[in-house]
Amino acid sequence: MPWRENPPSCRSTTRGLAELRRVARRQVILTWDPDVFDRFGLIRDYLPESGAWDRGRCPAVAEVVKVLGAEVEPVPIPHDCTDGFAGAYWRRPHAYLDPQVRANIILFAQQPEKAASGLERLARDLDSGAWAARNPELPELDAFDVGYRLIRT
Repeated sequence: MPWRENPPSCRSTTRGLAELRRVARRQVILTWDPDVFDRFGLIRDYLPESGAWDRGRCPAVAEVVKVLGAEVEPVPIPHDCTDGFAGAYWRRPHAYLDPQVRANIILFAQQPEKAASGLERLARDLDSGAWAARNPELPELDAFDVGYRLIRT
């Protein structure tokens, strides 16, 4: 994938946002806040390298808000989300062990060897009950903030 070899710089992305503001009367962007995403249990406990991989590849949410003069709001993910992105299975972590599920989630493609060891730890923690003990509040929630943000003007 070419973007993996040559990701856009923050500077060029910021210029693109400024151009978006110049030519479009309204803007709506769905993005994520890496600081919140890093606290998401899958990343925090099993795949911390994946959260670090994205830092510096695009402007922070605060920078986008500043460039666009926009508002930002969290986008909580419902517990039964079927879209298949990284945060979709926050309450169903067994799904991350399914190769077909992972095939559609970019963070697993970024660093597959590092993801493998994290997934082994996840499988052990699910079997032992350690995951449930570490996340006792999740089964009670209907939606959860894993860091996705809606930015709009």
